[in-house]
Amino acid sequence: MTFKRPLAAPPAGVEPGDPPAPTAPARDVAELFHAHHLSLVRLALLLLGDRAGAEDVVQDVYARLHRRQRTSPDPPDDLLAYARAALVNACRTVLRRRALTRRFVEPPPPVWSAENDVVIAEDRRRVLRAIARLAPRQREAIVLRYYFDLPEADIAAAMGVRAGTVKSTLSRGLVALRARYEEEE
Repeated sequence: MTFKRPLAAPPAGVEPGDPPAPTAPARDVAELFHAHHLSLVRLALLLLGDRAGAEDVVQDVYARLHRRQRTSPDPPDDLLAYARAALVNACRTVLRRRALTRRFVEPPPPVWSAENDVVIAEDRRRVLRAIARLAPRQREAIVLRYYFDLPEADIAAAMGVRAGTVKSTLSRGLVALRARYEEEE
């Protein structure tokens, strides 16, 4: 015969079916999600070139942030900057895997959906194609600077380089972007 333990009464004001209240770290990640999810997906989209991959990478970053917040007593000083740096690193990993895959299998050309054709003008598509053909570091620097308006210090922190490297990378990247853009005509 087995005996069941009586259930403890829930605290005052809490019904038995209510979900547990989030902890402070979970609230931080939730607030980051509500305030910056779209901008992080856009960043990943610009770095990776496909929406599904961008959403997957951002989801993985949020999961790692949540796990880190639960295990580490000290949250990063600037959770958004930490998330951006983690996102850039995760995108680099995805791009490395894609490059390795391309060595063995030629991927089909990207297909633009009808939705994108309506939303994005031809000029914007040309710019995105030109950005996609840049070297990875140049692409990262240009996207962080001109699409997200980050100052050089924040770009340097997200990319893990010095501010001087960001300046030279941006300069060379803009020259290369202009050449790629003109090739698209």
